[in-house]
Amino acid sequence: MNNKTPGHFRRIDGGIIVNIKVIPRSSVNEIAGVKNNELRVKLTAPPVDGAANKSLIAFLSEYLSDITVKAGKVRKSDISIIKGATSGSKQVEIRGIDRI
Repeated sequence: MNNKTPGHFRRIDGGIIVNIKVIPRSSVNEIAGVKNNELRVKLTAPPVDGAANKSLIAFLSEYLSDITVKAGKVRKSDISIIKGATSGSKQVEIRGIDRI
């Protein structure tokens, strides 16, 4: 059994930091896999005036709340972009979970 943490996220005290590649102006909001140690997230929002960042946080909150029933709801306030706010490649901190 391999206990190695995947390259797209790392655990921190109280949560994780995830490397994310945002693909804006997509036809749907969805997780599109992992490539080059980045979780690829397609968003319908354009990368204008922070719309894609807001959409990313809302999408992650909803998505993670759906898949982490045991951990409970992941609030938008638990998610913050800590690096790459104006870039397609971002580091996102998510509090209250230990994997994605």
